[in-house]
Amino acid sequence: MIEIICTNNNVRKCIPSGMSLQELAEDLNVRLNHPILGAKVNNQLKSLNYEVYNNKVITFIDATDAAGYGMYERSLCFLLYKAVKDLYPKEDIEIKHSISGGKFCEFENPNFEVTDAVVQNIKKRMMQLVADNIPFIRENVLTEEALSLYSQKGMTDKEKLLKNRKVFYTSVYELDKTINYFFGCLVPTTGYLKTFDVVKYENGLLLSTPSRHVPNKLSPVKKSPKLFNVFKEHKEWVKIIGSPYVGDLNEQLLKGKATEVILLSEALHEKKLVTIADEIKSREGVKIVLISGPSSSGKTTSCRRLSVQLGVLGFQPVQLSVDNYFVEREQTPLDENGNYDFEHVNALDLDLFNSHLQDLIAGKEIDMPTFDFVQGKKVWKGNKLRMNEKSLLVVEGIHCLNPLLTQSVDNSKTYKVFVSALTSLAIDKHNPIHSSDNRLIRRIVRDYNYRGYSAEDTISRWPSVRNGEEKWIFPFQENADAMFNSAMLCELSLLKKHAVPIINKVPECSSEYTEAHRLRKLLSYFVGIEDENVPHYSILREFFGGSIFSY
Repeated sequence: MIEIICTNNNVRKCIPSGMSLQELAEDLNVRLNHPILGAKVNNQLKSLNYEVYNNKVITFIDATDAAGYGMYERSLCFLLYKAVKDLYPKEDIEIKHSISGGKFCEFENPNFEVTDAVVQNIKKRMMQLVADNIPFIRENVLTEEALSLYSQKGMTDKEKLLKNRKVFYTSVYELDKTINYFFGCLVPTTGYLKTFDVVKYENGLLLSTPSRHVPNKLSPVKKSPKLFNVFKEHKEWVKIIGSPYVGDLNEQLLKGKATEVILLSEALHEKKLVTIADEIKSREGVKIVLISGPSSSGKTTSCRRLSVQLGVLGFQPVQLSVDNYFVEREQTPLDENGNYDFEHVNALDLDLFNSHLQDLIAGKEIDMPTFDFVQGKKVWKGNKLRMNEKSLLVVEGIHCLNPLLTQSVDNSKTYKVFVSALTSLAIDKHNPIHSSDNRLIRRIVRDYNYRGYSAEDTISRWPSVRNGEEKWIFPFQENADAMFNSAMLCELSLLKKHAVPIINKVPECSSEYTEAHRLRKLLSYFVGIEDENVPHYSILREFFGGSIFSY
């Protein structure tokens, strides 16, 4: 007999060794608001067929939990892949990236026409597979055997990915004799996947996924053409340079091409910033450049580098941070839990900010505040600011695309830039890397280096940060005149040596360990490289240090 502790109903019980989590959930009569998808066992994510042989602390989860939602998403991707293989066995589909409330998917064969009939056939087949309630089977096999299997199936993206992981065993997933590899656990059977849709989208299709907060309802589909075009452009770019997947990138790095890859990424960044500066120059009457983006997107360095390019064109950029215009702490809005909501637009002193914008455009001098985050109030240190005829005000902050922030300024006088780390690299054809993971790893490194926060602290705050982004940043991203993708092709290879030791400090008993373990596994796919050849003006220097810019 072994002892388990179930946190869902605070039960401590001795059970026979070898019981599966599925059997245990039934034995303990665990009930959640939505179907149980898996469990955290000693804070590691496990599928319901996992068998318990030692004393464990167990928390059963549904799709409202981030880890459970990931299980649902991955399983849907396998369901889609299976349906495509059943209907069109010679074709392969690529799961590209998240957008518009789902996953954008594209057939690898550019000559395969995605018609309405094709989409309906795929959806119908997926629904039949759900009705058949087929189990997802996970088998651990020797890595060399997995490599051989993937090679036989022509899955070179997975073969390249796994051959450099240097582990004894590798998971192989099977669904009704169709095999694949996925980054993490899946739900028990296809019958769990009742909420989804497949619709034609651009030149491919959109796999619509449920809302995490209401898992029995689909996320609303909202077109984001500007964001989609940025994703598309960068996905094509990584293919052109021969590194669309992690396995391809690793091969390049192992051949000694790290410096070349770094310089290509930096050159692309510089090219885009030059283009944006030229566009601003071409628009007569622009006096304010507004730079917005989510946490750890590299807004500050983008602001500095764009200012340099504007200086080349004869402007005299004047930089202003919205972070200095917070309202006094006692006036800060509260969230649903009664905590200060610093992401809320009304956490800013909009009246003072707009008054200062008007004065600056009129050529008047302002006394610019500095926000003291310790005291929770604005202080005045005699920082005067004035613009002349050649001046261009460059403003950086998360709310810069929100019309409320600049409501007193004629829209023709502003140029808006949205910055985000839109990860173009994928693990393989069917496992995209979430841009939010890219940003979280950046933030873990920066918070540890410059703010004294542990990885545990950063991960615990991340859900609140993401909720704020969903409310106050992403709804306005399509207001941008230009979008700048700050992600670098090899940045996770560069960040690996910085991030892993920090993440390793998260203790197993912490509720943040589940996420830490997942991030550590993600980084394990990457061949690590040194950062000595990263230019000192690089966006990545904002996170691990050595930048020529002051922050």
